[in-house]
Amino acid sequence: MPSPVFSAARTPALDPSALPQHAPLVAAVRSGMVESIHYGSGIALHADGSTAATAGDPEAPFYPRSSLKPLQAVAMVRAGLDLPADLLALAAASHSGDNLHRDGARRILELHGLDDAALENSTDLPYGTAEREEWLRNGGSATRLTQNCSGKHAAMAATCVINGWPVQGYLHPGHPLQQLVAATITELTGEEPAAVSTDGCGTPLFAHSLRGMAGAFGKIAAAAARATDDGGDAPGAEAAVGRAMQQQPHMVAGERRDVTELMRLLPGSVAKDGFEGVQLVGLADGGAVAVKISDGGDRARMPATVRLLAALGVDTGALESIATAPVLGGGLPVGLLQATDFLNHAS
Repeated sequence: MPSPVFSAARTPALDPSALPQHAPLVAAVRSGMVESIHYGSGIALHADGSTAATAGDPEAPFYPRSSLKPLQAVAMVRAGLDLPADLLALAAASHSGDNLHRDGARRILELHGLDDAALENSTDLPYGTAEREEWLRNGGSATRLTQNCSGKHAAMAATCVINGWPVQGYLHPGHPLQQLVAATITELTGEEPAAVSTDGCGTPLFAHSLRGMAGAFGKIAAAAARATDDGGDAPGAEAAVGRAMQQQPHMVAGERRDVTELMRLLPGSVAKDGFEGVQLVGLADGGAVAVKISDGGDRARMPATVRLLAALGVDTGALESIATAPVLGGGLPVGLLQATDFLNHAS
């Protein structure tokens, strides 16, 4: 039976009292005056899972979007997916679509006797601006391989081959792969999903809280740190995914991408963004931060994230280049995009 078509005409107006109670996290200041404000919510967790600081409504469910990819990758590794670090990082990526990313997705498929026809994600141009312009200059068009989730989808198809599951239809919520993914996300977040939908690439999508997602990223980063300290012999799935992302940050996003830069600048971190203003960061000691920007504004993710990292005692001096951005007038800086003093510290 075909999926029902969404109709705004049949949707009741939203009750403002039922909306998440977001707080002002980031402001664009032009010549000393606040021009724009990005509201949102965030949380910083200590290594033991206790709350260090919050803002807004961190318990409200939200769709983590692509920040779920490391959790999905953990499920696939548990199911037998065994890839070199660069390809495993790509399985957890929202990549920019450069040659390494496209070739990496092909390699995952070829290693398991598959080709591009196995992919069931949506088509798109490369996500990175420079990568997209180069692709178009060379006559390229929107494809499944260039879409930013192609590494994850190649890994999903490969996991099906490894387990003897049908490759066709691997995105269906009832498919064994997606059942395993759903159970793994519930385990890592410690939460049952508050809602279920479909992500932009076609993958089942689960709503969780910022607290639950931060806890999951803390587990992945801490597992990676333990495996490194132990010499890295036969690491578990969480450790394998976390270490791959740390070792190959370019594959997780790409050059000129703030997530790649954060992992380069903050050793031991595991970071992943998501559409609609989502950012997660796990730390080697198990601490973590999570941010959701209410208007989906991408530019506000990192200033809020860096402010929350500082609440955990992280030395954020090295992150200055990604913590702010200039506000331009006539091509010259006349102001700054900066985090507000939004933290509510736990007592």
